[in-house]
This record gives sequence, C-alpha cells and structure tokens, in this order.
Amino acid sequence: MLASSDIKVKALELGFDACGIAPAGGLPELRAFDTWIARGFAGEMKWLARSAAARADATGAMPSARSVIVTATLYNTDRPYATATADPARARVSRYAWGDDYHPIIMQRLDALVGWMHAAWPETFEACPYVDMGPVQERAYARHAGIGWIGKNCCVISPELGSWIFLGVILCSLPLAPDEPAFDRCASCTRCLEACPTQAFVAPGVLDARRCISYLTIEQRGPIPDGLRGGVGRWVYGCDACQEVCPFNGAAPVSGDPAWQPRAAWDGVDLESLARRSDDELRAAMKGSAMKRAGVKGLRRNIESARNAPAGMPARNARSSVAGDGISEQGWGSARSKEG
Repeated sequence: MLASSDIKVKALELGFDACGIAPAGGLPELRAFDTWIARGFAGEMKWLARSAAARADATGAMPSARSVIVTATLYNTDRPYATATADPARARVSRYAWGDDYHPIIMQRLDALVGWMHAAWPETFEACPYVDMGPVQERAYARHAGIGWIGKNCCVISPELGSWIFLGVILCSLPLAPDEPAFDRCASCTRCLEACPTQAFVAPGVLDARRCISYLTIEQRGPIPDGLRGGVGRWVYGCDACQEVCPFNGAAPVSGDPAWQPRAAWDGVDLESLARRSDDELRAAMKGSAMKRAGVKGLRRNIESARNAPAGMPARNARSSVAGDGISEQGWGSARSKEG
C-alpha cells in the first residue's frame, strides 16, 4: 500500500507547507452545515444549499472515497498588518488576494501529487483534487488530518503556520493511514470575535456571512447595506481583521513564493488612486488574480463605499449586541466563500 508518510514527503517537495490524511466520513463537524444553511447565514450563496447533500460527507463528491489528503500552503508575505496602518487614505485588500489566483496554482500542485501517486502505486484507484471550488468541507478534514484546529473565527489555525494558509484536498479511494486530529488551542481567547468590525460572529465558531466583510465585498451583489458600511470601512476586497489579531499569527512565518507576493497595483495603494484608475486598468490588475471574482463593477462599488464610509463601531465592542446566540455546533462559513 502507498504509505501516508511518502505522500506527505512528496507534497512538501511539490511546494506545499503541510500535508495530512483524514478519514473520508464520520466527522462530527460535517453535521453543522445543514443547520448553518437553515439559519440563512449563507446569504445569497445559493449554491451552498444546492450542494448541501454532497457536502455532508466526502462520498457525496466521490462515492469511492475512503481517505482525504489535505494540504496547506502558506501565503503570508512580509507586509505589515492592516491593523498596524493607521493611514485613513489607505485601501485594505485581504492578504490572500494580493498575488496570483491560488486556485490554478494549488490545483496544478495537487494534480502533480495525484500523478506521482498513480506512478508510485500500480493498482487502480480513484483520486479527485479540489481547491475551494467543490462540495467538500475542507476545514473539517483539515482538522482531522492534523493540519490545524478550526478557530473561533472559523479559520483553520496551524500551530506552526498560523491561519494564513490555502487548503487543498484530494479525495482518494485508498485506505490511507490517517493522522491524529488537531486539538483546539484557542482556550479562552476571544480576540478574533471582538475584532470583527461588523459583528459577523453570532457565537464562537459561527459566522453569519451576511455580515462578514469578505462576503459583503465579494459575494453580495448590490449596494453594501448602510448599517454595515461603517464597519466595512476601508476594506475594498475581503477582510483580515479576525486573523490579524490571532496570537498564532503574531509571529507567523513568511512565504517567499513569488505567486503570493503583492502585486504593485495593491501594494500600499490609497483609495483615491484606486478610484482614479480606469476600468481597463482595474481589469488588467485583476487578471490572473482571485480579485477577478468581484469584477470591476464590484470593486468600484467597494471603493466608493470605502471612500464614503461613516465612522464604524470600535471593534472591541462589536459583539455586545449579538453574543449569547446559544449555538453550540461548530459553525460553517469562512472568510473566502466557496463556489463549489
């Protein structure tokens, strides 16, 4: 049998920063998704409800799945956090979108890993890779593959890498030896919940995407609600507020991968400069970037909202009106909404 340890070694050779193995089914975290959908927390992301049955278990996406290979790729770069930049003219773009689009890059590496597996194991088996685009609850499998635990901000947190990581998965029909699940190390810390400017967390581990800045600036069509524009503030694409305050990101390692380095168009750019750019200039800057998901129209909406945003509620007091929702399950939702 192809050894799990050999797969992990090859994954690191291909450019991944971590790799682990999880069982394909029976994970308790998977059950919370239906509850999350039923409460309306997915907002306009209707495809999530349509794919709910498939997301309930890896076999919904690949019936022969017996193991899930999970990879993590560090995308943090050597730029200061937005919380360290007080300049009111500076536009804020989520770190994951600064460089090239991670989807094709991670998929190419996953395809290479699958190709190596087929070459190393002559017997027939199935393997299906996904990068944030399929009916797979990657974070649940990441926890059970030992990559990291699911934090109170719904992000996977690795004790070595922090939460600045892209996840990739390979559903596999081979019965690979699984890793030990990662255990929760958040303890009593609630910095991420307190830092959310729009009060998007209704409870630890439960995100109402309709209030999440990433959802509002990327997935939602139409204007940003007046009552949330103050919280959205200078974020013009995505948001890193809950990750920047995480203690495990305080000394997070930095990636030297050229793919994740900030493009000049977004590196320390100010709002007025963005507003003056033509549609063609914005379109060229977004080409081959994750930011193309919002499109020029969406980005212009975000820029104008940021230029005219009222003063927001202090982040540290943001949860006072929504705490105590009583949800005990590990919630579903993420800063980067899935399109699968």
